[in-house]
Amino acid sequence: MKTVPIRRLNGDTKMAYALLAPAILFIAVFMLYPIIYVILMAMHKTNKLGILQQWIWFDNFARLFKDPTFWEVTGRSLLWTVLAVVVKTVVGMIIALCLNVEFKGRKFARMLFIIPWASSVPISAMLWKWVYDHEFGLLNHTLMMFGVDNPPVWLGMPTSSFIACIWVDIWIGIPFMALVFLAGMQSVPKDLYESAEVDGVNSTEKFFYITIPSIKQIVFIATLLSSLWTFNDFNTIYILTRGGPAGATDILITSIYKNGFEWLKFSDAAVMAVVTFIILMILSVVYARMYFRGGDDTL
Repeated sequence: MKTVPIRRLNGDTKMAYALLAPAILFIAVFMLYPIIYVILMAMHKTNKLGILQQWIWFDNFARLFKDPTFWEVTGRSLLWTVLAVVVKTVVGMIIALCLNVEFKGRKFARMLFIIPWASSVPISAMLWKWVYDHEFGLLNHTLMMFGVDNPPVWLGMPTSSFIACIWVDIWIGIPFMALVFLAGMQSVPKDLYESAEVDGVNSTEKFFYITIPSIKQIVFIATLLSSLWTFNDFNTIYILTRGGPAGATDILITSIYKNGFEWLKFSDAAVMAVVTFIILMILSVVYARMYFRGGDDTL
């Protein structure tokens, strides 16, 4: 009978495993374990302390999927993400084009433009909450200066509060998109533009046939990151409206918090967390396929 020789680890390999061990332990304790526990919680009945009591398979999912509020919140989460990311991408691209042009004070403009993104999200949300204040806010004060006698209660009505929250998320996220697109534009070889000018290509054609194809991989990555961040943007909505009025601005991430930490419905919160994980996983896979397919096309 042939014996398989035992492969011994040399000193470098042992050192590599020793250096990786803390990171692996950290990931296992603070990432893998919570994910596994949330999945188990979604398939159990739990008490008010979140302790697993009875295995019920997918009964929690079936019960929650019959709740129209769940689908309303899920649809609002998708709408919130799509609207915000589209606006951030389009406006960020326009601003990047403007900042890519040589003009006096361009460096100062770039530095000034990064402030909304560099600032803490809670601080920015608190700032805008003061701006939106019905009685003392800068926005309503400005409207009254222009003759508007009864300015709207921006954070007190369902539609206006949702739009107000989206605007704050856009205001915070546009600088990131613009700076990423700007970095991509500056990496495009100038020879391509010079050759296009010799052939009589105008600025619009250069943008669509040179700039966009050259930075499309960067656009994919930036929009993916923005989508993930926007879908999970808890701070902006919770600070501005706490999901109100009457749940009009609740998205999945705020509903998870409310169910888990305010109403102590840990199973419902776990189900929503699993649904959120699946949605973001699908989104990431789709973007990855588009990214690598686009990379193959450029070879």
